Amino acid sequence: MEPPAQPPSCFRSRLEFCPECGSVLPRPGAASALPCPRCGFCLLASELRGCLVRSSLRFNGPGGGRGGSGPAPQEGPTVDRACPRCSHQGMWFRTRQMRSADEGQTVFYTCPRCRFQEKEDS
Repeated sequence: MEPPAQPPSCFRSRLEFCPECGSVLPRPGAASALPCPRCGFCLLASELRGCLVRSSLRFNGPGGGRGGSGPAPQEGPTVDRACPRCSHQGMWFRTRQMRSADEGQTVFYTCPRCRFQEKEDS
């Protein structure tokens, strides 16, 4: 059964995103349409004919992806901050919302040299 006809979107976007709201569209499969899970906009699978759709997943291996030889991968963006333990200049950081939404996020810092970790509530 074909989905009801919809007017074409007034926006252009990449194939993996809904042209109306920007949400990620489901992967094309056997279905004749790709409905947006957020706004309900339907993209006909026939519109993707001849288009290359690629996706990839990359998982960390055991031990956070550090199994094997070679240098350890970078574990996040680097900020200009000295490690309090070894004085190495430059620490990796990541942020998480640990408390309620009306409070600041928590920043976690890791030294790439000695792996010292500290946190800062902002």
